[in-house]
Amino acid sequence: MVKARTSAAELVESGHVRVNGTREKSPGHAIKIGDVITVALDRTVRVLKVTAFNERRGDAASARVLYEELSEANRN
Repeated sequence: MVKARTSAAELVESGHVRVNGTREKSPGHAIKIGDVITVALDRTVRVLKVTAFNERRGDAASARVLYEELSEANRN
């Protein structure tokens, strides 16, 4: 979604992220497998379901296998 952790934190702090339907205000909020994350970004809304975690940070391609896209507009 975004390239840096600081950008992700700014999205959360500015109220653009929901976890399981509840607006999140803390960038450090823990999520778990099965959580649904809603992100308002660039005039679109993406809805993602967390399906797995990775032990290490990786590139965008490796991150894509860790969630399921629920929003119709962004499905491939």
